[in-house]
Amino acid sequence: MQTVPVRTPELSVSFEQATLARPRLRSVDLLRGLVMVLMVLDHVRVYFSSVREEPVDFSQVSTGLFLTRWVTHLCAPAFVLLAGAGAALALTNGVPRREQARFLAVRGIGLILLELTVVRLLWTFNLDYAGQPLVLQAIAALGVCMIALAAMLALPASVVAGAGIAIIAGHNLLDRLDPAALGRWGPLWQLLHVPGRVDLPGSISLVVVYPVLPWIGVIAAGYALGPVLTAPAEARRRVLVRLGVGLTLAFLVLRAWNGYGDPAEWAIQSTVRRAVLSFFDTTKYPPSLLFLLMTLGPALLLLAAADAWRGAAGDVLALIGRVPLFYYVLHLGVIHALALIIGTLAGFEPAAFLTAWPFLPRGWGYGLPVIFAVWGAVVLALYPACRWYAAIKADRPGSWLRYL
Repeated sequence: MQTVPVRTPELSVSFEQATLARPRLRSVDLLRGLVMVLMVLDHVRVYFSSVREEPVDFSQVSTGLFLTRWVTHLCAPAFVLLAGAGAALALTNGVPRREQARFLAVRGIGLILLELTVVRLLWTFNLDYAGQPLVLQAIAALGVCMIALAAMLALPASVVAGAGIAIIAGHNLLDRLDPAALGRWGPLWQLLHVPGRVDLPGSISLVVVYPVLPWIGVIAAGYALGPVLTAPAEARRRVLVRLGVGLTLAFLVLRAWNGYGDPAEWAIQSTVRRAVLSFFDTTKYPPSLLFLLMTLGPALLLLAAADAWRGAAGDVLALIGRVPLFYYVLHLGVIHALALIIGTLAGFEPAAFLTAWPFLPRGWGYGLPVIFAVWGAVVLALYPACRWYAAIKADRPGSWLRYL
């Protein structure tokens, strides 16, 4: 009897089908929600603080204000890392590589446009673009990172991981590279690694707050976490703890050595307090190797701990972490509107608040007790809206809402 081979059609899973079937990793959502809540603290601080100096300048501000700013350093590195991890999780849950790359590219372009329109409006409450530079901050940088990761998906995961680690570890070797020495390539290098104003042909000016090269390294490293996050819970926690402890120890050793990893060296100060603050005062723009070790190490430890975090607080954070872009856009408008209302009631001209936070009027602002009170109020006020939107998004997992 002749055996007839049976051909099985190749399995093809659409992005929409995979989204419908994909279980979410609660620990990832929970950590993402935690950093979103911390981000609100940072943005309440910039709109409500009476201190105009950069709060990481420990020579000018109180220890409390320094630490309030310092703890929020966790936000951007953890969020970009989780964006890369999310892309890896999508692939392990059946999303075709080409569709995932398309999703990342489309979302990345959308984030850049969002930064230049809606996000700009919410930061400034001002639609006047005449003579004003375009400001590229965290959302635009995340968009560029997603586009870069979309291109890297064609490479083996080990190559992406190696590239991410190499960028994070080695980009400070390029700190002294002067854009002026690069001729016509200078503006590109500024976008990649040098914060500040960039003048482009056609009278277009950009202010680059988040140079993207180190962040591309972070999203690539997050993508490399995919196999760890899909491992059984106990093995996942064990690896995350080892990685988190390793990165944190690497920060302590390298920072103590003071020979590489950050443009600003720490120094012995007149008091122990100032010396400790100097030690932890690392560079964010662009994020140095030491800044990333200092933040990604604790982020991985928190991700390991999030596996076991149960209860109402964890549920709230996990829900916020499922709708991060909605939360981001909403919180900017609420905080800026509160500053305008309270400032007007305090006797300032409303027009003085139709601008970005660095240009708020002198004499406006409060100390840390008010900042923390406003922070708590904003987080509580945003939760019902997040719960409403999360329910809508869950009912339409394959719709355009997945881009938000």
